[in-house]
Amino acid sequence: MTEDEDAARHREKMAKRKAVQDAEVAGKTVEKGLLMVHTGAGKGKSTAAFGLAMRMLGRGRRVGVVQFIKGAWSTGERGLLEAYAMLEWHSMGEGFTWETQDRARDIAACRRAWDQAKRMMAEAELGLLVLDELCIALRYDYLPLDEVLAGLAARPHGLHVVVTGRNAPPALLEAADMVTEMKPVKHHFAAGVKAQEGIEF
Repeated sequence: MTEDEDAARHREKMAKRKAVQDAEVAGKTVEKGLLMVHTGAGKGKSTAAFGLAMRMLGRGRRVGVVQFIKGAWSTGERGLLEAYAMLEWHSMGEGFTWETQDRARDIAACRRAWDQAKRMMAEAELGLLVLDELCIALRYDYLPLDEVLAGLAARPHGLHVVVTGRNAPPALLEAADMVTEMKPVKHHFAAGVKAQEGIEF
């Protein structure tokens, strides 16, 4: 096959692919706020959610972040995103559950975070709400699953919500429009490498 024939074959193949893709895109007509879940044992769940926050801010829309477990320690993404006037950030947790070792305190902190999330979901102009580590709060029964699902279902029609954390409950996965599972393949922790500034925090 000559170079010209190969190029012509490639153009024909891509033209057919484009026709299929265009038809698939044209068939999508529903517009709504999405409920997205980032779960799984792999790293990157919150990082992906903050990427969505940056994308929404880039479109001139307001963004909210409520962190359920993570405390108020300094992270690179928080330092960057809080500089945007269109972003409202609330770190409501007191640290990982194995650090507090106090179930009552953890439940109270998660209740305050969920109350804040409900207030923010009621704001009509909000484009995206990140509920970081909400899955952990649900896993340990710090919040009633039915109440959370009802609150998410009652949010404004156009509000996008992304929920992060390991072990997302099946009912949350069922309610979600999109679920992404982060799967660990290899991690430097296993080789004794400590958490790196700018990578883990």
